[in-house]
Amino acid sequence: MDLGLAGKTAIVTGGGSNIGRGIALGLAREGANVVIADIDEKQADKVVNEADALKGGGRTVAIKTDATSFESASSTVNKAISDLGHIDILVNNVGFDELYMFIETKPEFWEKIISINYKSTLNFTRAVLPHMVERKSGRIVSIGSDAGRMGEFRESVYAGTKGAVIAFSKAVAREVGRYGITVNVVCPGVVAPKSPDEAGELSMWKGQAGSIFTPEVQQKAAAAYPLRRLGTPEDVANAVAFLASNRASYITGQTLSVSGGYTMM
Repeated sequence: MDLGLAGKTAIVTGGGSNIGRGIALGLAREGANVVIADIDEKQADKVVNEADALKGGGRTVAIKTDATSFESASSTVNKAISDLGHIDILVNNVGFDELYMFIETKPEFWEKIISINYKSTLNFTRAVLPHMVERKSGRIVSIGSDAGRMGEFRESVYAGTKGAVIAFSKAVAREVGRYGITVNVVCPGVVAPKSPDEAGELSMWKGQAGSIFTPEVQQKAAAAYPLRRLGTPEDVANAVAFLASNRASYITGQTLSVSGGYTMM
């Protein structure tokens, strides 16, 4: 199925690592122009080279961005418009977590998780909406989590932020539908990088959260999924590409779990 993404321009926050990398490459493969908005400049540049090698027909560029800063998000949006002419798609992907029982956490940890997972979505959505409203067209896809739909052990703060992303997206979808803008959420299950090259030094997978996912642990975790495997970045990227396309022009305010059946709503 031709998704009609050739010539479209997308911003992917956190597009240098793991799921974000998969989304950026998936959109580039479809011929879209892709802006990788990532704080890890080195990792983002690696993905730019990977995207160029696909020869999908679009341009891929990296812009160093702190998604937790509205000023940085606005600067990236403005630069993308200046360099590429317009923005058709925003993918709010950047995310972070560490696994703790809530009673073990402290306010500074809450602030970090809230800023990266939720405030980043507010920042980029607010920065890009005036442009999309003016053009009366746009696709916003935010990456949630099944933790935000059902809760998850040792992910209480993270689950709260992802639940906020889901509720926020529904509310914004109601506000901007009149302008031809759709807003949806994709909720992955566990998606771990296949190799160290697929995650930068600032990725959550370089720290505590990644260290527990040895092949043995991944195999055990996969047993909890009806499809008996963990997800891949490509699984998520395929869903995002569909929702970002005009094939999904009558779908908005929805939350889609791409998690091998782990959550059935």
